[in-house]
Amino acid sequence: MSACRYEVTRKSWVLPFLAEPEEVAGLRRVMRLHLNHWGLRGAVEAAQLCVSELVANVITHVGAGTPTTLAVSMKGTYLRLEVQDPDAQALPMLVSALPAEEAGRGLSLVDTVADRWGVILTGSGKTTWVELATELSAANGHVNDPRVSKAEAVLALYGDSEPLRRQSASPLSLAVAEDVSVHLIADLLHWHRAHGRDPDEALDRAQTHFEAELG
Repeated sequence: MSACRYEVTRKSWVLPFLAEPEEVAGLRRVMRLHLNHWGLRGAVEAAQLCVSELVANVITHVGAGTPTTLAVSMKGTYLRLEVQDPDAQALPMLVSALPAEEAGRGLSLVDTVADRWGVILTGSGKTTWVELATELSAANGHVNDPRVSKAEAVLALYGDSEPLRRQSASPLSLAVAEDVSVHLIADLLHWHRAHGRDPDEALDRAQTHFEAELG
């Protein structure tokens, strides 16, 4: 796959919360929204599972209502999740649980889906971290999808003829690429109309194909 021409900014973020069972669903929604915004849809399920289990571990072994923090960032091409709590004594431990047992299975699930994980003791407690591999070839690149690469190649050619293009050898910003893509879509609709086709029908068909490919 060619290098990503339009860099994707993935800014780290931190979310303080109280470790309560009812908070878990909200944290899962936040993870889905942010990872979709980062273009990492394929990492959503694993990330949600890890966050759910790490927070459940805090609730069980530190206590419900514990002030906790979720931090999400990129470490190279890996997605890094950190759950921070104030208890340096109750350390997460990977234990063997029988298939019928619920207790003790949380970290086993994390160990299964994560590429690596660990615990860091801090002056204010501990941080349990997880890293998940992505399909990225660079931290600021896009996922390895031939459809995305084809679209980016078209945008690059189209953008070279657009006044929106920056006169620089550095990668164009995602905002500029987004403007170029809107101009391209509008011009394609003009093409459909000029050839006696219905632009609205073309948009509907494109949307249908897009949603079908997302599954």
